[in-house]
Amino acid sequence: MRSSLTLVGTLWAFLSLVTAVASSTSYFLPYWLFGSQLGKPVSFSTFRRCNYPVRGEGNSLIMVEECGRYSSFSAIPSLAWQMCTVVTGAGCALLLLVALAAVLGCCMEELISRMMGRCMGAAQFVGGLLISSGCALYPLGWNSPEIMQTCGNVSNQFQLGTCQLGWAYYCAGGGAAAAMLICTWLSCFAGRNPKPAMLVESIMKNTNSYAVELDHCLKP
Repeated sequence: MRSSLTLVGTLWAFLSLVTAVASSTSYFLPYWLFGSQLGKPVSFSTFRRCNYPVRGEGNSLIMVEECGRYSSFSAIPSLAWQMCTVVTGAGCALLLLVALAAVLGCCMEELISRMMGRCMGAAQFVGGLLISSGCALYPLGWNSPEIMQTCGNVSNQFQLGTCQLGWAYYCAGGGAAAAMLICTWLSCFAGRNPKPAMLVESIMKNTNSYAVELDHCLKP
């Protein structure tokens, strides 16, 4: 089975898949921010959280120890996190689409040309830029009441208080940076250029076909 990618292109396809999976997995996992509430550990992403308080008997607060997403988009604690959810999700989707096409290029001949590879690299740069923008927007939501309750009531924008950034946040940012810098550069050398012999053969075939059709039209 002949590939449409060069040796560098194969490496590009592998790294594209790794960065896309790393960023997308981190996007869905609620481990971007760690804190505590009512003596229980609490963690957040942009649209999910683990462990949340509910009112029990006697109007007292108890912690439900489970992970889940917010019931609606408007229930996300802040506008910044809502924007982060949309922007980061779009970036992850773009990286996954490019990674899928790159993997298919390893198995299918003439799927990815040199120019197509560069266009896909540009798409990866945009996807990484969107995810990076989402990571930059994330700290703007640390002043919401829900986050302040988890971070000792001393958190603010770009100030974590008693909370800590989680590994998923760094993983998403690292995947975006790798896609923007490494994958975009490798994509410039990923596709194969058409061989001169194949170009000549294609031109001759088209010329002969045109000559036959012209001869057929000119016959009385």
